[in-house]
Amino acid sequence: MIYRTDIFEEGRLNPFTGQVFDASWIVFILTDSKEYQQFVGASKECAYTVKTSRLKHADWKMAAGDFISCNQAQGKHIILVMSKLEMLEVEKYYTGHSYNEASLRDSEPSVLIHSTPMSNWLKIKKDGMLKSWNRLKQENAVREIQPIGTQLGDPIEFSDYIMFGGGVTGEIVVHSKQQGKIIMDENAAYVTGARLYFDAKKMAQDGLLIRDGCHLKVKDQLPLSPYLIWSATWNVLGLNEQVSTPRIFSRLADQRFHQLYG
Repeated sequence: MIYRTDIFEEGRLNPFTGQVFDASWIVFILTDSKEYQQFVGASKECAYTVKTSRLKHADWKMAAGDFISCNQAQGKHIILVMSKLEMLEVEKYYTGHSYNEASLRDSEPSVLIHSTPMSNWLKIKKDGMLKSWNRLKQENAVREIQPIGTQLGDPIEFSDYIMFGGGVTGEIVVHSKQQGKIIMDENAAYVTGARLYFDAKKMAQDGLLIRDGCHLKVKDQLPLSPYLIWSATWNVLGLNEQVSTPRIFSRLADQRFHQLYG
């Protein structure tokens, strides 16, 4: 069910039920922030919240549409913090689209990146398969009690998915996993793993790509073949040692990828 409101204050009490938020609720707030495009997480014991700036996000209507479409499919109760007119604009704009539509949109990257620690990369190559945290946990292939994303308030179902991104984000995740806490410093030394480049167009065409309004992801597992284009590790990049920084490693890997594949 969708609930719309003009005003919303993050907190533990749900304004529509008067009860404490549980995992069945999720919030989308349209903001006028000039500081970010999107900001996600759970704070003040509120439900998981996606804040999206109408000023900084060039396609916020599509993001809102994907958020609604994806979370409706999961049976979530959705709170939209936007005007009634904006909600109607989103509905009209999103007509003909779906969170799992089998084609890559013009605004979406043709290559998606996923980063993983070296020990995991060795297992991934052996299996020929990239797997979600929950799938690995079921197979007793991870030691962690919970994924690092829970420290940001990620809903439990996020662990059913393999998340993709770009820039330095994946390396920040790898470093944070190594430290057991969120480390946002892109210039901090860390032990590099593997940076994997996937064919987003083929993933979409094969019905694997899922959009939730703030992430591009695949549920459960993704075979390396035929989707993996290239993998970057410290020795492939010609570094003198495995230790680098998220900024340096991601930059060198992206540069090499573009040299090889345009």
